[in-house]
Amino acid sequence: MSFDFLIKGGFIIDGAGINSAARVMDIGIRGDRIKAVGNLSGISADKIINAHGLCVSPGFIDTHSHSEFTVLADGRAQGKVYQGVTTEINGNCGLSAAPLYGLAFEQRIKDLEELHIRERWNSFEEYFAILIKRKCAINFMTLVGHGNLRSSVSGFSNRELTTEEKLKMSQLLRDALESGAKGLSTGLAYPPGIYSNTTEIVELAKETARYDRCIYTTHMRDEGGKLFNSVDEVIKIGLDSGIDVHISHLKTNGEKNWEKINGIFEKIYNAQSRGLRVTCDRYPYIASATDLDTVLPAWAYEGGHEAELRRLETAPQRLYEDIRDAYPDETCWENIVISTVHKSKNKWMEGKTLSAIGKSLKKMPIECLFEILIEEKLRVGALFFFMNEDNLRSILKVPYSMIGSDSSVRCFDGITAQGQPHPRGFGCFPKMLGTYVRDQKVLSLKEAVYKMTGLPAQTFGIKQRGIIADGFFADVTIFDSDRIKDNSTFDNPFEKPEGINYVFVNGTPVLWEGMETGKLPGRILV
Repeated sequence: MSFDFLIKGGFIIDGAGINSAARVMDIGIRGDRIKAVGNLSGISADKIINAHGLCVSPGFIDTHSHSEFTVLADGRAQGKVYQGVTTEINGNCGLSAAPLYGLAFEQRIKDLEELHIRERWNSFEEYFAILIKRKCAINFMTLVGHGNLRSSVSGFSNRELTTEEKLKMSQLLRDALESGAKGLSTGLAYPPGIYSNTTEIVELAKETARYDRCIYTTHMRDEGGKLFNSVDEVIKIGLDSGIDVHISHLKTNGEKNWEKINGIFEKIYNAQSRGLRVTCDRYPYIASATDLDTVLPAWAYEGGHEAELRRLETAPQRLYEDIRDAYPDETCWENIVISTVHKSKNKWMEGKTLSAIGKSLKKMPIECLFEILIEEKLRVGALFFFMNEDNLRSILKVPYSMIGSDSSVRCFDGITAQGQPHPRGFGCFPKMLGTYVRDQKVLSLKEAVYKMTGLPAQTFGIKQRGIIADGFFADVTIFDSDRIKDNSTFDNPFEKPEGINYVFVNGTPVLWEGMETGKLPGRILV
C-alpha cells in the first residue's frame, strides 16, 4: 500500500461529535479519498507531512456564504482557503445563483458587469456548467433562493401571488432541486420575500420536503423588535411542512432586544421537543453586514430598484417619518458604517459612520443616507454594530449552532479585492478557534470543530464529508491550535490569518505550508 500524501503524527479531531475520541494518528490520502486512518508506520507516500504538534480536522464547512457571483469572478477563493474552509453552503437569505428570469435577471446584470462576468444564465443547470468550466478552489453547495423564485415570476410587487404565479414558482423550485440545489432559503427581511406571507412559504417548503435531505433556511422576517414573532413563524413553517429548519445568523438586533435571547432559546427547545429539527448558524462578530438600503421601510422597495430610487429622489415625508420611527435614537447613525461604494468620488466614505459622514458634509445623517443611495444607485454595503457580545457567546454555545461567515469568497488582489468588507470573510473560522476556543474557552476545541465540520455535513446532507474516516473525501485542514489567529479587522479586512498550515480539497492541497498552491479542485456538491 502507498499513498499520494501521508499526514504523520497529527492530533486528529475527526469531526464526528463531542463524544468522539481525539488522538494522535496518521492519515493516508490517495486520489480524492482518505484511504487509511491509524498507525501507518512503514507505509510509503509521494509526500509526507510531519503534523506533530498540529491539529488535523475535516475541512471547515462554511454554512452561510454568498459566493454565487464572486466565485465566478475569481475561483481562487483565497479569503476562505486561508481560513481552512473546504466547502461553502451558498444561496442563502433568499438569494441564489438561479433561477434568473424577468426582473430577477435584470437586477443581477449590474453585479455581473462589475465583476467582469461575461456569461449569462437562467437556470442552475446553466450556472453549474459555467462554474465547472471556470473552476474553483473549494466545494460549492447551494440552496435555491425564494427571492429568485418570486422575482422571476412576479418581480417585486407587494401583493399576494395568483394561483398561476404560485404554480410557476413551484415549477422553478422543482427544476432547481432536481438540478442539484439542496433546499430552500428565504430572506424575509428583503424584497421580494418581505412581501410574502407564511402560507406562501409553507407551500414551497412542503414541495422542498419531498426531496431527499433538503432543508429550509431563513433570514427571518425581523431580528429586532418582532424577533419572537419571527421565530414563531420559522417554527410554524417547519411543523406545517414537515421540513427541517435552520435560522441564518441568529441574533438579537438592537440593545432593547438583547434580553430576548433566552426566550428565543426556549422557543427553539420547545419546538425540538415536539420533534422539529431546528438549527442555526452564527459568525463570531457583533457587527452584521448587508445592503445600506435595508434601513428603509418595506414599502420603499416595491417595484424594484428603479421604483425605489424614484422614491428616494422625491423623498416623501412618509419616508423620513418611517425611518425615524424605526431608528428613533440619533446615536444609531454612529453604529452604521459604510463598507463598500463604487463611485470613486465616494470612496472616502468607506470605513466611516453615517454620523461622521454627516458631520463632514454638514448634513443630517438621514440626508446623507438618501444622497449616498441615490448617487450609488443603491449599490452600497454597510456594517451594523447592533449586537451584544454576551449573546454571541450564548449562541455559539447552544448544541445546535454552527459557524457561518455570511460572506462571499474574495481574494487579496484582483476584481474581488474592493471596498471595506466585513472581516468575517477573512477571519471567521480562525477567530472562532483562536478567540472563542483557546483564549476565552467558550467552547472546547472538539466542540468547535464539530460545529464547523460534522454537524454542518449532517444538517445540510453533505455526503461523505465533514468527518475524518476511511473512505470519506479528503477535505482536510491542518492547523496549530496554539498559533491560530485572525488578523482581519474592520479597518483592514484584507489580512490573512495565522496558524493554518495545510488545506486539502478532494485530496488536492490548496494550502501547503501556509501558502496557496493555485490548485482549483473544488466540486459542485449535489
